[in-house]
Order: sequence, then C-alpha cells, then structure tokens
Amino acid sequence: MNLHVVGQFPAYRPRRLRQSAVLRRFVSETQLDPAQLVLPLFVRSGRKVRQPIVAMPGVFQLSPDELVREAARAREVGVPAVLLFGIPDKKDDRASGAYARDGVVQQAVRLLKKELPELLVITDVCLCEYMSHGHCGVVQRGKHGARILNDPTLKLLARAAASHVEAGADMVAPSDMMDGRVRAIRQELDQRGFTDTPIMSYAAKFASAFYGPFREAAESAPKLGDRRSHQMDPANAREALREIALDIQEGADIVMVKPALPYLDIVHRVKTEFGYPTAAYAVSGEYSMVKAAAAKGWIDERAVTLESLLAMRRAGADIVITYAATDVARWMKEQ
Repeated sequence: MNLHVVGQFPAYRPRRLRQSAVLRRFVSETQLDPAQLVLPLFVRSGRKVRQPIVAMPGVFQLSPDELVREAARAREVGVPAVLLFGIPDKKDDRASGAYARDGVVQQAVRLLKKELPELLVITDVCLCEYMSHGHCGVVQRGKHGARILNDPTLKLLARAAASHVEAGADMVAPSDMMDGRVRAIRQELDQRGFTDTPIMSYAAKFASAFYGPFREAAESAPKLGDRRSHQMDPANAREALREIALDIQEGADIVMVKPALPYLDIVHRVKTEFGYPTAAYAVSGEYSMVKAAAAKGWIDERAVTLESLLAMRRAGADIVITYAATDVARWMKEQ
C-alpha cells in the first residue's frame, strides 16, 4: 500500500505554526521546563565561603550558609531540586567523612531542610571525595599493585547513604558504580525504616574524559591509576542496558546516564527499553566547554545551553542535571 499519496492533502507548511510563540509552544514535540532541572552544588565546611572553581566559571565551593543562599536563588526561578557533593576537611583510607554524623553534607542537608523545606534535596553517595587516595572504593595494595575491593566498599556506601537520609535527604544518588551497591543501600535504608526514600542510581556512568573540571571542583582526582575498572567503557551500549537492568532489579527508582550529550543514544535506548524515570547528567566538561567558547564569543551561551538540554529531553530524559540550572530557569522565565 502506498502511504505517500500525492494530491489528496494540501502541503504541510509548518512555517504557519512557527510565526507565533504561542503556536510554536502548542506544536513543539518536546518541552524543557525548569521543573525538570536539578542543580549540583559543592559544599565544604566554614562560613561565608564562596570559593570559585576556575575550570567552571560561575560554580563555587560553598559553605553551608552560602549553599542555602545559592539553593534559594535556584528555587526562586523554579528549580525544584539540588544534588549535593561534599568536600571534607580531612580524608582517610576509610572515607570516614562520608558517613560521619557531623559530615559536611549531613550539616548542609539539615540546614537546607530547615531553611528551604520545600526543596528536594538529593545527595551524591560516593567515597572518592573522602578517600585519601581519591578512588570510589576501598583500595588494597599488594606486591602486584593496587585494586579496589568491591564488597567492603558496599558497606561504607550503605552507611553513607543512611547517614544522609537520617540528616533529612529526600533522595540518595549512588555514583560509585560498584557492583551491588543499589541493593546494599536499599537494604540498609529499609532496615532503618526509610522504606519510602527513593534511590536515583548512576546506572550507566561511563569512564569519560568529560569529568576533568569536576575533579577540581570536588577535589577527587585519583592519586594512582584510574577508574576504568568500575566505570563503563564508552564503546559499550549493550553493557549499559545490562547495568540499567541490574540496578532496576536491585531497587533503583530513577536511573541515570552520565555524561549526557555524548551518550544521547544510551539515554534514548534506556528510556525506550525500560520506560523507567530517566535522568541525564550534563557533566562538568560539557558545561565548561560551553562557558569557554561563549567567553571567546564563538557561540551564544544561552542558545547553545538551551538547545543541548532540549536534546537530552528529546532523547528521553525526564530529569536533567546541569550546573546551568539556575540560569536556564531564569532564561526560560524571560522567554
């Protein structure tokens, strides 16, 4: 049967629908809304600390009081959620700052929930910022080199996640990529009575070159080796789907693909295959490239950022995590 019948219908002229902003909104197949954004924030101890991150213009390491102000500005323009990363004063080989009751993330969570109770507070759960060696897990050194011990790491991750929720976190987001960590965290939370606390899993986190600026921001660069043993090979799409499936089986409520733009094919396949709430993380390298090119006058920062985030939504992301969240929400209000 020939579906391309000529002459029965008038030619489709979309320009008619694009001459009005209201009409364009009606017929747009994909929408970007501030309510879909999450703002990552870096917190360290102290007061009135607002330390610029050189590689990420407009992003800062913040003390809890300054972090509340930054979150309030985001909330005012419609950003509903923040994602917290902690930078401890001291590090050790057991990542004790990650699960300390008075840890910097725990302090920040309590203050945020006190000052901005309507804000959704998500905490990143990983050990790299707290480890003296900068790796995401417990490291065993031997005569043949060093290796990361998966199972002992799970206990520390579960303990850290529970400490965040006890402080008031609304959701935890394990980013370590250890095998079985979603199950370990889910079991720990359930045993402590936090059965309704959701987990947003970094389910397909690739060993990407786009993380460079983040490692300056979080002071988490590994001091030996790299993270390829537990993060994903950028060449592997089918493996990403297997990782997603495992995390869903273990109890993940939201699955994430990281980075975003170089992996939009993965975002699309994940959403199509599983139909699960899906997040895309526009990582530090993506943010910094736009900032650097815009500073040179080579691109329009606002237009490129909005187009990039819209592409993530079009690929299937329900949630977009971006360092530009506050600016994006403000730009959209101005529109």
